[in-house]
Amino acid sequence: MNKTILVTGGAGFIGSNFVLAWVKQGLGNVINLDKLTYAGNLDNLVSLGRDARHVFVHGDIGDRHLLDKLLAEHQPCAVVNFAAESHVDRSIHGPEDFIQTNVVGTFHLLEAVRGYWGGLDTEHKKNFRFLHVSTDEVYGSLAKDDPAFTETTQYAPNSPYSASKAASDHLVRAYHHTYGLPTLTTNCSNNYGPHHFPEKLIPLVIHHALNGKPLPIYGNGQQIRDWLYVEDHCAAIRRVLEAGKVGEVYNIGGWNEKPNIEVVRTLCRMLDKKKPRADGHSYAEQITFVEDRLGHDQRYAIDATKISRELGWKPVETFETGIEKTVDWFLHNQDWVNNVTSGEYRNWVQTHYAERGEEMA
Repeated sequence: MNKTILVTGGAGFIGSNFVLAWVKQGLGNVINLDKLTYAGNLDNLVSLGRDARHVFVHGDIGDRHLLDKLLAEHQPCAVVNFAAESHVDRSIHGPEDFIQTNVVGTFHLLEAVRGYWGGLDTEHKKNFRFLHVSTDEVYGSLAKDDPAFTETTQYAPNSPYSASKAASDHLVRAYHHTYGLPTLTTNCSNNYGPHHFPEKLIPLVIHHALNGKPLPIYGNGQQIRDWLYVEDHCAAIRRVLEAGKVGEVYNIGGWNEKPNIEVVRTLCRMLDKKKPRADGHSYAEQITFVEDRLGHDQRYAIDATKISRELGWKPVETFETGIEKTVDWFLHNQDWVNNVTSGEYRNWVQTHYAERGEEMA
């Protein structure tokens, strides 16, 4: 498969990992459209250098004129939509950005793609795909003994972020049902790995630990998440793009349910071994329990049976192997961390969390 694709949000965490792997594996050219908000970072793509297979475009998925121009000029065979505001805390403090990007932006992208796709010849029209990357948070929260989310679980989003993603999922479904647009939707569990922006739990804990800061844990730390190594997620998306059935939804999970406190203690043990504190004490001493997040979902869990059965995908990494790779990457890329924890990120933390003392995952 040697083709040109348009990737939106390809300078962010998951998007950049997808772009890097796509180019590295020689799968074709990537037109990478990213607005470069606080979490979009060109440093994520620096290893591509001036590789002609990667064309970066600074722009917004809400810019219909730009979308029409890119689609007409580059004639992609697929669009992969990663562009999204994705942090729950940010959505609680400022929901409007989430509505604009995740709902209105997805609408504009779908409209542009619908127009482009409608003008393709029969063969290219048949082979075209629009893949929308979403989250397990659209399904709401599970009790401890509830079965994991499947593709038919009723949507019950509980935060402005998850509600905005649920709305975008419904738009994608509607554009397939109404207009015949060949869409695919993936709903993933919590990702972790290289280039993870340090507002989320795992990179936040690593960054705070190494800088002698408190490791803030919401509530009692018993909130359960299913953890998925980002490169496994990207492999699943490639597989869905290649062989997924048009109009279908595929849940992508790591089969790794862990309470947040267990994840944090695992990170502390790894850092104790790989980068010991100067005083010889454990990083676990920095753990601090703080007031719980508003409306905090207690458990997410993905049943990834469908993608495994129908498309033959399974995660390669266990949590143990994936988390060690992640810690090693952050230890060896402190310059990247220092760059992204300055500027807009630090300003946002100061604005929204000064009264609470620390940014929290």
